Amino acid sequence: MIAPRHVLGGPGFVPPSEKITLGYIGCGTQGLREMLAFLTMPEVQLVAVCDPVKDGRDYVDWSQDGLRSDIAKAINRPQWRSDKPWIPGGREVAKEIIGASYAGQGRSGSNRCASYADFREMLDREADINAVKIMTPDHLHATVAVAAMNKGKHVMMHKPLANRLHEARLVVDTARKTGVATHFSPASDGANARRIKHWIDQGAIGKLLEIHNWSNRPVWPQYATLPTDPVPVPEDFDWQLWLGPSTDRPYHPHYTNAVFRGWYEFGGGAVADMGHYSLWPVFQLFQLDSPIAVESRPTHICRMEGHVPNKVANNFSFPASSTIRFQFAANDHRPALDLFWYDGSLKPPTPPELQDADLSEEGMLFVGDQGKILAEFLGQEPRLISGKKPSEDQPEGLSADSPGKRRAEANALWVEACHGGPKTYGDFLLARPISDAFNLAAVSLRMGGKRLRFDSAKARIINVEKANQYLTREYRKGWELPVVA
Repeated sequence: MIAPRHVLGGPGFVPPSEKITLGYIGCGTQGLREMLAFLTMPEVQLVAVCDPVKDGRDYVDWSQDGLRSDIAKAINRPQWRSDKPWIPGGREVAKEIIGASYAGQGRSGSNRCASYADFREMLDREADINAVKIMTPDHLHATVAVAAMNKGKHVMMHKPLANRLHEARLVVDTARKTGVATHFSPASDGANARRIKHWIDQGAIGKLLEIHNWSNRPVWPQYATLPTDPVPVPEDFDWQLWLGPSTDRPYHPHYTNAVFRGWYEFGGGAVADMGHYSLWPVFQLFQLDSPIAVESRPTHICRMEGHVPNKVANNFSFPASSTIRFQFAANDHRPALDLFWYDGSLKPPTPPELQDADLSEEGMLFVGDQGKILAEFLGQEPRLISGKKPSEDQPEGLSADSPGKRRAEANALWVEACHGGPKTYGDFLLARPISDAFNLAAVSLRMGGKRLRFDSAKARIINVEKANQYLTREYRKGWELPVVA
């Protein structure tokens, strides 16, 4: 009898031929944080890392020592980088973490992780890579994902698919054309939303008319003016690679790290940052198509010019707060409905059913013609505040939806898909409607709150012609992506 190789290799042994060889693109703070989960997966071998930053000293994070401490615990080296008082990040840091983790586990490959500044070089030289995870700033997502998929690499990517509508559609179309296994990191299986959908299907609030979702984002500076003071590029930081497809401009720290989210050129704003988490299951469960119209209400600031106050003209950075209305046409599964997004501490009016209670800092509200359901931001802890009490039975498969559980589950499902298993609940092919919606929202905000009517079949705004210029971008020569209709 011949024993299988995994038996000969002992518990946890995975033959090299069955491992997913992973290239990791984007080694900032969130990139490192999410990389840790892959280090404990025997079926995954991290073989290359990529970032235009070598070993940065200007990263920002939720606390001064939290990330360093988490990494030190994960690699079982309590004093790791305790002598370096800055927040860790960069490709050489990622390479060091991988080597230390694999050495501590007694795994092979602890000293064989390659390091690159340019993802294009990594994809050209590392032919054995069969999958990549993309954790770059938003403006690079489509460029990297399309290049990787066209080389036959499976792709996991953080939100958004892209911060331009045509680019996001190109990502979806490339995934369909190449057939690689994909997963969109903020997606969830909708455990919380499934309970709400179950209640609505039972008639608890009658016909669903509106969904409201509000966030405390942004929690980063959103500058109302472009920086003009000259600042030297940090050592071992390739600014041109960081810009990627974007046209040239002088380096400034106001553009990089977590702050990139606040610029139309580099980010997707608060709705792209957090709305993908809360509204992904809403789009899937309620079968929302691309919106037929989007309008917004951005806030503005004023400044004195001489002795005259003037509104600051700004079409380059997201507002400090806004409301956005997405309108969806009726289809075979549901009536027409409106979805409302609020950020910057704005909220919907307090439902009269709450009497003197206040709405929480973040939350979600489902409004029907016969009642309302109030829940936390991701749909947790739903409660009927008016309407018909639903039965106590729960939808099949309902489970806790914690971030840790979701991330571990997603990684495992994606690896299975890379081996030919079923598509994940975050497959890129599911992402076009939500990507269309959020990218249209950015255009409406950029144009001061214009109501935009959208023809999904033509991928075109049909009532404000000049708005269509923002569905794509001006590309640096050599970085062009095709426009997709």
